Amino acid sequence: MEFIKTKTILSKVSYGEQWFGVDYNMNLYRGCPHGCIYCDSRSECYGIDDYDQPRGKENALFLLEQELRKKRNKGVIGLGSMSDTYNPLEKQYEQTRGALKLIRDYGFGVAIDTKSELILRDTDLLKEINERNNVIIKITITTPHDELAEIIEPHVCVSLKRFSAIKELSGNGIFTGILLMPVLPFITDQEEDIRLLVRKAAEHGARFIYTYMSMTLRDRQREYYYQKLDEHFLGLKEKYQRYYGNRYDCTVLKHERLWKAFMEECERYGILYRMKDIIKAYKDNKTDEQLSLF
Repeated sequence: MEFIKTKTILSKVSYGEQWFGVDYNMNLYRGCPHGCIYCDSRSECYGIDDYDQPRGKENALFLLEQELRKKRNKGVIGLGSMSDTYNPLEKQYEQTRGALKLIRDYGFGVAIDTKSELILRDTDLLKEINERNNVIIKITITTPHDELAEIIEPHVCVSLKRFSAIKELSGNGIFTGILLMPVLPFITDQEEDIRLLVRKAAEHGARFIYTYMSMTLRDRQREYYYQKLDEHFLGLKEKYQRYYGNRYDCTVLKHERLWKAFMEECERYGILYRMKDIIKAYKDNKTDEQLSLF
């Protein structure tokens, strides 16, 4: 793996209640080999060339420890927002596992975005972090159908394995749920599929599902996405062009009906779907556990 130079690992953020109550962001890898046809991180604004080839960050764990030592706020550190922190190279290099050990040792919390079942390898560390601070795991599932997942997310485990990972993590007391993002117009926006996904989430112990019911498209991301539509969904590119033009935010056409169906299923199964409720639940859950110790 190629390593790139970096001066810092942690960045302070001020999302508040806008994005899972995260206090810091960290990306240990630059680029991702999952091959998801819709990935926003391909966009020019992020400046990541050859996005499908992941690179590590030189001296990442040394830098991380230096930065953690200086932080007085033992907040929640987000991993994987730009590049999946559990890409296949993680099996060999263990950058993420090393970072989780430091997060545990310095008493921080963690919020992880991933599509990979490799996260199960680190269940032991997530449990240890969870004993002292807040942990939330967000596993992206865009379709309940494995065959479709293999087309739109070709180099990562299928949806069934991701549901199974949720079940195992939840069974270990880790607050785990689903990012239903993006929702692809004309591909993953069928009402029956949204309802099925929520039911499967409930069966596998998901605590929450968060979605926008839309996707983004711009510059290089749009070019790549349209190329893949021509390969796998003949004629669909023209439909996108007709309905969305050069729009960045491509909300599904039947947004209100889909959102209503989504909320009905979530409420039926007791699954959280509002950001403020998700944040409150995983942070209050830790507070309640700590109070019970006294």
